Amino acid sequence: MASKMLYVFLFFLVHSQPYALVNGDATLIKNTCKNTKYYDLCFSSLKSNPRSPKADTKSLALIMLGIGIANATSTSSYLSSKLLGNSNDTTLKSVLKECADKYKYAGDALQASTQDLANEVYDYAYMHITAASDYPHACHNLFKMYPGLVYPRDLALREDGLKHICDVALGIIDNLNW
Repeated sequence: MASKMLYVFLFFLVHSQPYALVNGDATLIKNTCKNTKYYDLCFSSLKSNPRSPKADTKSLALIMLGIGIANATSTSSYLSSKLLGNSNDTTLKSVLKECADKYKYAGDALQASTQDLANEVYDYAYMHITAASDYPHACHNLFKMYPGLVYPRDLALREDGLKHICDVALGIIDNLNW
C-alpha cells in the first residue's frame, strides 16, 4: 500500500509540472530507463517531459535531476509551512526546521550535480546525488532522536520519492560510460 501511495505521489509531482505529454525518443528513454532501479518512474518522468525528444542520455539525466530539485524544494517548502502551524511543541518545530534545511541541502546538492554533469565531472555528480539522497534519511533520524515524535507518513513518502528519483538519476549516469 505504501509503495502504491509513493508512486501516486511521484506521479502527481512529476505531472504537476507544466509539461504536456510528448512523444519523446521512446527507444532511448526505454534503453536508458531499463538500467535504472525504478523503470516506471524513470520512463513516465522522461516521457512526459517536452525536452526529451531531442535529449541525449546526459540530457535525460539533467531532466531527472530537475525533477529531484523540484521534489527537494517542494518538500523543504512543505516542512517550512508546517512551522507556521498552531503547534506550541518547540521540539517538533526544531526538528521540522532541521528537516526543511536537510531538504534544502538536498536540492543544493542536486543543483551542484547538474553543474558537474555539464562539466562532465561524473564522479562528482554521482557524489552530489548520493549526498542528496541521504539528506532525507538524516531528517528521518532526527525524528528517531525524540521518542515522543512520530515521523509523518507523508514525509516518509516524500523521503522515498526523493531517494527513488536520485536512484534513477544515478542509474542514468551509469549509462554515460564514464
